[in-house]
Amino acid sequence: MLPSIAQLGKAMEEKFVMEDWHNFGPDYDQTLLAWHENFNYSWPELKEKYEERFKRMWDYYLLSSAGGFCSRSHQLWQIVMTRLGTPQPECRFG
Repeated sequence: MLPSIAQLGKAMEEKFVMEDWHNFGPDYDQTLLAWHENFNYSWPELKEKYEERFKRMWDYYLLSSAGGFCSRSHQLWQIVMTRLGTPQPECRFG
């Protein structure tokens, strides 16, 4: 299950300060397509170790994931959090 923003927010609330939240999703389909291209380029070497079923599963996974990101139904977030109560280094009070 991919958690929603609301689920993540509820889990973080009262435990962390959310410092930054960046969505890489709009560009991630291109990453997955590049991985797919590299995987297929390397398949002649890999097929000695893996069965054709493995290749079909990776093709399906990479391409269906790319489709999910392209349609914006999948997101990839980088979230930077600080434990609640951690002072900022710049603070010089007291």
